[in-house]
Amino acid sequence: MAASDKKHKLLFAVGLLLFLTGFGILSFFGVRKICREVHKYKLMKENAVIEISSVDIKAPVLEGTDKEILREGAGHFTDTGGFGKGNYCIAAHSSVIYKVYFNSLKKVDIGTEILLYDKDKNKYRYKVSEKFIVNPDETWILKDFGDDRVTLITCTDDGTQRLVVVGLLCKD
Repeated sequence: MAASDKKHKLLFAVGLLLFLTGFGILSFFGVRKICREVHKYKLMKENAVIEISSVDIKAPVLEGTDKEILREGAGHFTDTGGFGKGNYCIAAHSSVIYKVYFNSLKKVDIGTEILLYDKDKNKYRYKVSEKFIVNPDETWILKDFGDDRVTLITCTDDGTQRLVVVGLLCKD
């Protein structure tokens, strides 16, 4: 066998090995992404859902705000309002480490529509009325203000403060 034939076979084998490795890596991440999406839609089918279509937010809302809940989706502060009643407070991560449900919350403008669906998929429509930053220890945002609102909370980009978006219930 000529030296050039050996070289071609070696290059072919190396190329094939690199191709298969790349294919394997891409397949792993593709399957992982598909599994996450299937899990997300299962959670949205079984739980409340928040949707802000103008900034591409659609997330399941689970009860509670502990680490495990916020790894799965958005979390409802259990001692706050109900659907269409009081101050219904929701927190979610805006991080590349966990689910990125509220990453684009900072793009929300005053007047933006927020839709909230309960487990039976009844729709509650809110309009953003306020957007501001607080320190993590400022829990007054969770209190009842005598109106019907949704309060959305996430970390600022540097994680030191909290972005708060308030939407008032539309009575139509």
